[in-house]
Amino acid sequence: MANPLKSTGESLRGMGVTLKNFFKKPITVQYPEEVRPLPARTRGRHVLHRYDNGLERCIACMLCSGTCPADAIYIEPAENDPANPNSPGERFAKVFQVDMLRCIFCGYCQAACPTGAITLENNTALATYTRTSMLYNKQDLLEPPGTATRGAALAWEPAPPPEVKPLIPEFKGVFDGWETTAAAVGRGNLPVDVNEPGHPKPLRKAASTVPPGESTPKALPGQTAVQDSKNIQPAYKEERA
Repeated sequence: MANPLKSTGESLRGMGVTLKNFFKKPITVQYPEEVRPLPARTRGRHVLHRYDNGLERCIACMLCSGTCPADAIYIEPAENDPANPNSPGERFAKVFQVDMLRCIFCGYCQAACPTGAITLENNTALATYTRTSMLYNKQDLLEPPGTATRGAALAWEPAPPPEVKPLIPEFKGVFDGWETTAAAVGRGNLPVDVNEPGHPKPLRKAASTVPPGESTPKALPGQTAVQDSKNIQPAYKEERA
């Protein structure tokens, strides 16, 4: 049998909370006339981003589609036109669809994207009258030409404080005709600080020998043409003083 004194005390404490808030001014927001500011990490409608030069960040790698637990993302890749590429990679997303009725707004697609092409922004006004209007296509998600933002990616991945020492050396150079980083070519164990002993000199700067949309270079540094793609050797060379 419950203790009557304890039950009475709990009831009085609950009534005290009610009386404490009874005379407070209500904070009801008259939506949609009034919109409450949302945190930067709010997961709402997806946005496909561009680079500063107008190219699409999405390279149709299919990682966002593969990692989506709700199977809400559908992508059809296509090869880039070397003369007029849509993205800096070999492929671009010819079709990019997000089924908002299946999406659970987990953010896995944003976390898996290697180029920061897709983010979930704080636009949560997604109500509609038909099911078909909840299927967002590429033209609905892609930033308009002349717009280049990072969106919520900056909120999720803020810049580290200046006093924190980076774990990966900021060492960039040219590997096989493409500019890359030390970590990307398996050299993440280099000294982080340029003043530390053993830090390499910068690699030579050379223009890319692989035109966009092609998988093999037309000419390696020091050559005029490539006769056999099987004989291509990595152009990884350091210039030391």
